[in-house]
Amino acid sequence: MDGRDGMRAADADREVVADRLRVALGEGRLDLHEYDERVQRAYAARTYAELDGLLTDLPPVAPVERSALSPLTPAAPPSVGDQPAPVARGVTARWLADVWFPYLRVIAIVVTIWAVTSLLSQDLLYFWPGWVAGPWGAVLVVRTVSGLAAKEPQRQAIKRQRRRERKKAKRATNPNETPPTP
Repeated sequence: MDGRDGMRAADADREVVADRLRVALGEGRLDLHEYDERVQRAYAARTYAELDGLLTDLPPVAPVERSALSPLTPAAPPSVGDQPAPVARGVTARWLADVWFPYLRVIAIVVTIWAVTSLLSQDLLYFWPGWVAGPWGAVLVVRTVSGLAAKEPQRQAIKRQRRRERKKAKRATNPNETPPTP
């Protein structure tokens, strides 16, 4: 290795590569598992060659003349028409589960309470769980549509990944700290 490839990379260079990988995740070029692996390798990289190797199969984010300072300089992701970047199915499914499961649990509980009280009274009582399910469900439908349109599942996945990275970095800086026992 000669020239730039053999030179030691700085923390700022690692951050630039991690940001580019985040963009690739948002564009749907990487899945969460591959993104996680590459980010770990980016933060462990020592040289520019190791960092460049993490981006070789990804398209450049800027024309060559705009990135003359460094091939690692971030830029805005290329736009392909007005189509949004594809979202990994697992990310969207997890986000939908986070949004809808509390609602489904509560509705199951209130419908069960209504059914038990109807059985005990031996009469079909007024279906009051509709007053819980209807408005809350309408709010969740609006939240789901607006969240999918605003790419909320991707943002949530990136936030989750950042939290994991911070925890790993914190563990790396405090190796003598013992984890709590269950």
